[in-house]
Amino acid sequence: MMNAPDCGLTIADCGSAPGLESRSGSGPLQGVPMPWRRAPRPGPEIRKGRDRKTGIGRPAALLYNAHVENADALDVTASVQGDDEAYARLVRRYEKPVTSLLWRFTRDPAQCEELVQQVFVEAYFSLKTYRGDAPLLHWLRKIATRTGYRFWRKRAKGPQETSLADFDGLGQIEAWEDERIDPAEAATVLHALLARLPAPDRLVLTLMYFEDCGTKEIAERMGWSRAKVKTQALRARRKMKEIAEREHLLERLGWTL
Repeated sequence: MMNAPDCGLTIADCGSAPGLESRSGSGPLQGVPMPWRRAPRPGPEIRKGRDRKTGIGRPAALLYNAHVENADALDVTASVQGDDEAYARLVRRYEKPVTSLLWRFTRDPAQCEELVQQVFVEAYFSLKTYRGDAPLLHWLRKIATRTGYRFWRKRAKGPQETSLADFDGLGQIEAWEDERIDPAEAATVLHALLARLPAPDRLVLTLMYFEDCGTKEIAERMGWSRAKVKTQALRARRKMKEIAEREHLLERLGWTL
């Protein structure tokens, strides 16, 4: 039986996730590029970063992604066999993007840290199901998205979010009537606005607006049909527009929904 290793993960270790600055000023992944997009796997004719036929070097990003995917495969195999240090390497490699994603689901650092821990614990016990037909980060994002969604659904059964009328950020925006609105403050208001929506609507728009996800990617992450995602998005936009118009947010922020 696999025992979950103590990864020692804290919010402070996660670098520059919005609003989650490291207490030490830098995280273990500070300045390290992350494989946000899947790179084509190198063909057999490519060796040492150069095509044998053309002599043209391969882009550094493709070489980096190929290296990361190879490292992932080795560490996943070792982790399944009980190597805790191998799994700790995976955590260090992907804690920053996972934390950034879960920051979309809560603006409370302690809650975000707890959700990140849940993701990596679930991933550890599910490693045997990872087939390797997509980058590991895609697989982790699927687990993280579903973890955040469950968190919202659980929160929906308790006290509701603060109403926009009581939200401090609106007063600051009104004070900036003749000035350029701070994007970070506008994003906070948008987060509060999305919190007024049911969990499925909130999820679709959060992934679209903050993560730049299309309907296909959202459907894959959640196991939904694309038709359901499209319908959910239309319904969610309509609901959010009604709330924004009622709160006069469209005029204040210059949004078009």
